[in-house]
Amino acid sequence: MSGLSGKTLFITGGSRGIGLAIALRAARDGANVAIAAKTAEPHPKLPGTIHSAAAQIEAAGGRALALMADIRDEAQVEAAVARTVETFGGIDVLVNNASAISLTGTLDTPMKRFDLMMSVNTRGTFACTRACIPHLRRADNPHVLMLSPPLNLDPKWFAGHTAYTIAKYGMSLCVLGMSAEFAGDGIAVNALWPRTLIATAALAMIPGVRPELGRKPEIVADAAHAVLVRDSRSCTGNFFIDDEVLASEGVGDLERYAVAPGAKLLPDLFLD
Repeated sequence: MSGLSGKTLFITGGSRGIGLAIALRAARDGANVAIAAKTAEPHPKLPGTIHSAAAQIEAAGGRALALMADIRDEAQVEAAVARTVETFGGIDVLVNNASAISLTGTLDTPMKRFDLMMSVNTRGTFACTRACIPHLRRADNPHVLMLSPPLNLDPKWFAGHTAYTIAKYGMSLCVLGMSAEFAGDGIAVNALWPRTLIATAALAMIPGVRPELGRKPEIVADAAHAVLVRDSRSCTGNFFIDDEVLASEGVGDLERYAVAPGAKLLPDLFLD
């Protein structure tokens, strides 16, 4: 397969950042993209809404559906999926991108923040996948892609932020289990994670983080596209890293993805 023309993608948290970049890459192929996110009105600190994302998707050549949905709410998830199927006739790809982050130690992580990360990252991923599976079973080349890391049990990846690691690894555990569970249906379930920090507006809000020492979201979008056009029956259960995916596609020069070309890039979490 060479592209995503005519395919329907359901992307969570796609009003900005990596989710939006994946949406725009698909839109350039002529895909249909449903953006399911909470931001319907402008955020005081973060740019982008579901409506501005939809406008960019259509300007890039795709068809867009803006869906205000909190993926912590099962009813909202079910309604968003149903609306997508009603509008575009089905779902070919689910991208579980929505995520909550707090890089705090145990004593500095209020239970409200713990619950938010578990509800968005792990539970939200499970809920969206569960809702989309019946429709993915009817697709020609169905894919589920989690924006989550490989499962690295080195204690150093837990010590500084146990709660976040548990919540994020919950997404990766969904890959581990669901890829086997739905292999017989031909549904690919994979994870994708960046080698370096990715410069997003959300990242810039984390104290001490310097987004200029990372790469642009487009590197993850290009890697995601490469995965999503592969044969779903022979590409499942993988924990992909963005630069490795691009290398397998013959892309070796990654300098164009750097925020500051020539800068020493900071590695992302969970990668030794």
